[in-house]
Amino acid sequence: MGRSIGRGRPVSAPREDSVAGDVAGDFDWAGLRAAAVEAMQHAYAPYSRFRVGAAARVDDGRIVVGCNVENAAYGVALCAECGLVSQLHITGGGRLTHFTCVNGQGEVIMPCGRCRQLLFENGGPDLLLMTVSGVKRMDEVLPDAFGPHDLA
Repeated sequence: MGRSIGRGRPVSAPREDSVAGDVAGDFDWAGLRAAAVEAMQHAYAPYSRFRVGAAARVDDGRIVVGCNVENAAYGVALCAECGLVSQLHITGGGRLTHFTCVNGQGEVIMPCGRCRQLLFENGGPDLLLMTVSGVKRMDEVLPDAFGPHDLA
């Protein structure tokens, strides 16, 4: 099957050719993953030593990135996705279209629940995510998401 990550749960390497929803199937997932790996190199994780990098494509073609930043007061640590969304808005806003995040070994990992919500807000249900089991739409990894439509 595959290697173990996280809590020893075995996973297969993500299939970059399994692109649900990406009609052309020609998006450069390897390039996006490389950007996430580069971002991960800048992570500040002296407590957990669990470094994370994230990268996403914006609807205008920009690539935005983020890395996790820990704090001695654990509750104020920032996930990589927080930095990515901040960079999205600092550099002009827009909608995220493609996303991936990696651990310190460059392996694809899943965003936590809080970050899935953050990504949904900035990419919507059609955002494509590279996951541990291939590319999936945001509405597959966060079904029945709470969003701006719930506040109308």
